[in-house]
Amino acid sequence: MGLLAQNAATADLGPAVGAGKDFSVHAEPYRRELLAHCYRMTGSLHDAEDLVQETLLRAWRAYDRFEGKSSMRTWLHRIATNTCLSALEGRQRRPLPTGLGAPSSDPADELVERREVPWLEPLPDLANDPADPSVIVGSRESVRLAFVAALQHLSPRQRAVLLLRDVLQWKSAEVAAAIGTTTTAVNSLLQRARSQLDAAGPSTGDRLAAPESPEAQDLLARYIAAFETYDVDRLVELFTAEAIWEMPPYAGWYRGARDIVSLIHQRCPAEHPGDMRLLPLVANGQPGAAMYMRAGARHVPFQLHVLDVRDDGVSHVVAFLDDALFAKFGLPGSL
Repeated sequence: MGLLAQNAATADLGPAVGAGKDFSVHAEPYRRELLAHCYRMTGSLHDAEDLVQETLLRAWRAYDRFEGKSSMRTWLHRIATNTCLSALEGRQRRPLPTGLGAPSSDPADELVERREVPWLEPLPDLANDPADPSVIVGSRESVRLAFVAALQHLSPRQRAVLLLRDVLQWKSAEVAAAIGTTTTAVNSLLQRARSQLDAAGPSTGDRLAAPESPEAQDLLARYIAAFETYDVDRLVELFTAEAIWEMPPYAGWYRGARDIVSLIHQRCPAEHPGDMRLLPLVANGQPGAAMYMRAGARHVPFQLHVLDVRDDGVSHVVAFLDDALFAKFGLPGSL
């Protein structure tokens, strides 16, 4: 349900219709920025979309009491942060397979599927719209998969403090007022959060190629061509020596180009050139591709790949096996 539809359906709970229209004009420009914030907090695109709707509904109901002592952006982020904190109470963190603590797997082993785990989800690119405030508030690094995965090691309040301070650049006093605590407590939470984030993995500090860079575009084109021509052995030259491959909801993960290619040879359902088709995309500020697998006369959604691309090649691939994500990315239902 859209915001204006919600306004009409809940007219007895908030300001007058005229005020509701005025609120929409002022709040809608921040929708995508709020989506990025809620995604960083939860690690879930689906949850983030719901929480943005809840945030805007709460803000609309309270709009007649908004005194303008802070900016609309600050006010909305305060509501969004507390909405996320309430939603995260008692919930499990959202890991990737590498975050479960198990060692890398042997490609010859059976795949272990764990649908019960609330896996981390990818985020469609939010920087396509030049008017998008998320371009101003945070760089693509703030939604990188490695960063969002590392955030999952923090408590919800630590996450909130770190994001408000380090991504949105709020002062400690502003953060304290937003989440109902003291400046001293905020500084303590921030110190612990930064320390735990550093310990979560060195990959959070890697320098990755921007998805629109010539290097990333060339590597992605060769990556797509290798799959589409079913020349999987060509992938070896594209991966770094210590590259990682993981594919939730399967719990295993794989290290090294040879093991990755061996896994694809053994487990990929494709058999011939043309069985796979891939469309390039940007996810989490990184190059990626949507893989479609032949099913009769059509190709249907199969995996959504998000790549870490460095100067020396592809260092990490997360291949999400969730065909519901294709619609979220604006991708066709079949080819």
